[in-house]
Amino acid sequence: MPKIYRERMTARNESPYVVFLIGMRINNVFAIHKWLPVFMAMPKMLKELHIHRELGFKSYQMWFARTIILLQYWESSEKLIAYAKSADSEHLPAWRAFNRAAKSPAVGIWHETYVIDPGKSENVYVNMPPFGFGKVGNLQPVSGRLNSADERLKAKN
Repeated sequence: MPKIYRERMTARNESPYVVFLIGMRINNVFAIHKWLPVFMAMPKMLKELHIHRELGFKSYQMWFARTIILLQYWESSEKLIAYAKSADSEHLPAWRAFNRAAKSPAVGIWHETYVIDPGKSENVYVNMPPFGFGKVGNLQPVSGRLNSADERLKAKN
């Protein structure tokens, strides 16, 4: 079980990073034969990304409901796009399979990509294990100039 930090913590970054949100929405829960293959593609990709850290993947969090959400952190948009386009990756075959099956509205997929420059984000975690950017940034106690969201956004790394 991960350590829970009781004190207020913040994660800092000294270089740009990418926040990538990706997920699927089950539009017809009874059409399991349509959405299950889409769902099952993601664990293969996550395993590949964990094994091959040189691809630029840093960490993720996942939530399950009718809409499944993965919050991912990447070193750069270039590495994220290179992975998405790579003929040797798990992603491209899954993407092609989805496009062949997309004639059915039983399942939808989506993603959003955000490139974050140093000093253009802030965060705080209380009574939490390392979570979100706290798993990849420089996690440190909140004190002094980092005491408020406004000050964390103004602070130089």
